Amino acid sequence: MAQISEATSNRGVVLDIKDGDLNINDHNPTPSFVPKTNEDLGPCVTVLLIQKVLAELAGTFFLIFAGCSTKEANLDKENVVTLPGTALAWGLLVMVLVYSLRHISGSHLNPAVTIAFASCRKFSWKMVPAYISAQVIGSTLASGALRLLFNGKHDHFLGTAPGGSDVQSLVMEFMITLFLLFVVSSVVTDNRAVKKLAPLVIGATISVNVLVAGTISGASMNPARSLGPAIVWHHYKGLWIYIVGPISGAIGGAWLYNIFRPTEKSLHDITKSWPLHRGSGRVCSA
Repeated sequence: MAQISEATSNRGVVLDIKDGDLNINDHNPTPSFVPKTNEDLGPCVTVLLIQKVLAELAGTFFLIFAGCSTKEANLDKENVVTLPGTALAWGLLVMVLVYSLRHISGSHLNPAVTIAFASCRKFSWKMVPAYISAQVIGSTLASGALRLLFNGKHDHFLGTAPGGSDVQSLVMEFMITLFLLFVVSSVVTDNRAVKKLAPLVIGATISVNVLVAGTISGASMNPARSLGPAIVWHHYKGLWIYIVGPISGAIGGAWLYNIFRPTEKSLHDITKSWPLHRGSGRVCSA
């Protein structure tokens, strides 16, 4: 049976449900209520999981609505935002949303990220269908809202499409998503990393990737980003590229970083065992 542990501090009560699926003890958690006994565990888990899924839906909605609006502005106003502006916008959006939602759902906002984390045992496979469904629904709702808002002569397809050959786009999506998940795995899942600036680093990586691949593949890196507009505009040509490329790249990037993860200990715990910390005056002994 899952156990509940409570820790009190000046921030309040921290909830830690040790069942392998839920661990709400990061920074300043704010669960709706804290169970007193194991009999209260079921309703509490349900509430927390609903909060997580809704956070993924809302976050993906905001991401796609604002991000795709830059494409609409470029199409309507003769590239007024430009590629660097688009790259900056997507990067800032991801940074802001990760800062806003990481303590609630982890702020995946991307089926490729969810699957990659699950493949490395950094996320429960049981939650993958719910997360992906929320992300795709959020993207579809945002795309639908944009199509209602920009109709008539302003009705443009706001999804992603290959700028060159399908092979070029597939390889580019694979590579930039591999790079993205390599960075994300470094700053998010490694206990030795300094995590306070993780959202800033992730946002910067998104911006770099858009600059690199924006004119070639559209720099999706996110199946939900491509699926939502495709569903709303019924534009499915080349859609497989934006599902296969990001998912395979994300898994590859997450596993590639695992090569550099020899331990789950934090840097503080590792260095405590060094001879210098024991007063020997030497870094190593013969």
